[in-house]
Amino acid sequence: MTKTIFVLNGPNLNLLGEREPTIYGSTTLADIRQMCDARAKSLGLQIDFRQTNFEGELVESIHQARKEACGIIINPAAYTFTSIALLDALKTFDPPKIELHISNVHAREEIYHKSLVSRIATAIMIGFGARGYELAIEAMAGMVGAEKA
Repeated sequence: MTKTIFVLNGPNLNLLGEREPTIYGSTTLADIRQMCDARAKSLGLQIDFRQTNFEGELVESIHQARKEACGIIINPAAYTFTSIALLDALKTFDPPKIELHISNVHAREEIYHKSLVSRIATAIMIGFGARGYELAIEAMAGMVGAEKA
């Protein structure tokens, strides 16, 4: 099995650094991608980093991960709370899955408290800001047996 981790990002995350910086911070998605690439490389892993605003495209990425990835780190954004299609796609992926959120969704409005994805996630990373991505990569490395540098 490949040592590639898919890092999947849902709608509006392309606006990180601009959108609601008091909630999401000033780090851009490009900055996060660089952090992920560097951390993964230091652990002997590769990253396939993607962002889409389209639910079907996110589902297709999960289908592709079934053949190409040893794990998925996913920030489904708004689809966390609404997408049964995303939940069903993630059910078909047997290796580890980490659900990730930049903000502490449980400290926000009630609409953000019930994740469909959490039902099938191996682990959940919430509220660590952009640093959560690096922490998730480190956790995934342990789950897939990668060597730490």
